[in-house]
Amino acid sequence: MFKIICVTNRKLCDGDFFDRIEKIAECQPDAVILREKDLPEYEYSLLAERVMDICGRYDVKCILHSFVNTALKLGAEYIHLPLGILRTTDKNILSGFKKIGSSCHSVEDAGEALSLGADYITAGHIYETDCKKGIVPRGTMFLKSVCESVDIPVFAIGGISPENINSVINAGAEGVCLMSSFMKCDDILRYMYSLGKDTK
Repeated sequence: MFKIICVTNRKLCDGDFFDRIEKIAECQPDAVILREKDLPEYEYSLLAERVMDICGRYDVKCILHSFVNTALKLGAEYIHLPLGILRTTDKNILSGFKKIGSSCHSVEDAGEALSLGADYITAGHIYETDCKKGIVPRGTMFLKSVCESVDIPVFAIGGISPENINSVINAGAEGVCLMSSFMKCDDILRYMYSLGKDTK
């Protein structure tokens, strides 16, 4: 069964962000990546503490993003790092995490992330998305090439919807990452079902 990861963006969130996270966690996605790239580290750490608590109550993996020291301080088991940060972070420090993910935009990126110790990668953007307005999507042939180039799970990101999710799974993706839809949809459980995901 393919996996579904929620990627957060509180600026897109309809209503209270923490209420939204709780509703998402109730629906049991395979993980939540707390992205929030605009926040300075201290503010991110305050947000992360609350989100980790919510996810923990529902036994949902909470993957922190970018801030390695904050993640270690909070006892996070999972970290997602842009490739530039993964390149410059000491491997001994990263050994404190159970799983490390990285974001890739080419086959070469994927190979480098693997060599640097990534346990999974996100590859995108696959389809047109408001988050990448004016930037040409890379498409499913790109995704297939990435999936075939590495032996770790690849998660498709960018413009994924109920209408195209099967195409990315057929291209070899382990699962998908979704942001806007999770932040904005009226009925999260119904949306999960529309993606073809059985909830626990």
